[in-house]
Amino acid sequence: MSAQSHASKVAPVKQQVAVIIPAWNEAGRIAATVRATAALPYVDLVLVVDDGSADATQAIARDSGAVVMRHPHNRGKAEAMQTGAAVVAMRDREGAPPRHLLFLDADLGDSAANSTPLIEAVVAGRTDVAIAVIPQQTGAGSRGFALSLARRSIRQATGFSAQAPMCGIRCLTRQAFEAVIPLAHGWGVETAMTIDLLNAGYSVEEIPCNLKHRASGSDLRGLLHRATQYRDVLVAVTARGVKSAARDAAGRVARA
Repeated sequence: MSAQSHASKVAPVKQQVAVIIPAWNEAGRIAATVRATAALPYVDLVLVVDDGSADATQAIARDSGAVVMRHPHNRGKAEAMQTGAAVVAMRDREGAPPRHLLFLDADLGDSAANSTPLIEAVVAGRTDVAIAVIPQQTGAGSRGFALSLARRSIRQATGFSAQAPMCGIRCLTRQAFEAVIPLAHGWGVETAMTIDLLNAGYSVEEIPCNLKHRASGSDLRGLLHRATQYRDVLVAVTARGVKSAARDAAGRVARA
């Protein structure tokens, strides 16, 4: 038997997916989210990063079957995402390709089972990054100021017209994730991540998924939350604009 014919009979290594769930005070929903996630195709690791919760999120997530890492105090979603990716890398099997990464919100509950299309798009090699487009959430009170800013910023920076510019529910290859760290701080993380991925040459696809999470309402708390979102997106995209302008200026100087 020739080496070539022997190689053709070796089964390819199946690409696996790790789910990373940043969580902060989600004791009421984390169990359902973890259980639904564990049944997703290609998933062989569910990791919850407890970002300094004051409730029983950590214990409930672990009892539900997740691997749990805990920050001693709240460090923000971007830090939780990076912690999760680092832990997954340490758990990748030697000789196997690195796991793809599926980031999910902790409050999705049973609906997390509907994120399969994101996994399938990346595992099939159709795209480097698959982002969920979710239905309008019941009780959402947003007037869309932060969302409009995020959409406009992505389009101006990359030419890509995003439907869900602030959605953190996304599956991507390890290579794509590592190309854009460190991540932007706060609620600007998703918008900045999409800009950085596209500018680095990675393909991005938005895919409708029937996912449900807790929406912020029209009360004072909801208004303050959306104001913080707007601020964080503005800071993140402004920083990227400054960096882009600096690169362009340096390029002009080098060509002069």
